[in-house]
Amino acid sequence: MSFQAYLDNVQKQTGVSPDEFIALAKAKGFTKPGTKATPITDWLKADYGLGHGHAMSIVKLLRERGGLT
Repeated sequence: MSFQAYLDNVQKQTGVSPDEFIALAKAKGFTKPGTKATPITDWLKADYGLGHGHAMSIVKLLRERGGLT
């Protein structure tokens, strides 16, 4: 499955677009330097019911476009 397919599936499942996830993560402080993947995936699993692979696709999105380092 391609990265874009993961993002498309996440949006279908949650109704939240990739850009909206970036904004939500920034508001929660998840793009601050040193933030690890686990708190982000825990949030996505708890609040949006995502599985680990789909949650990690959002982590990758945050690393590529959201400022997570």
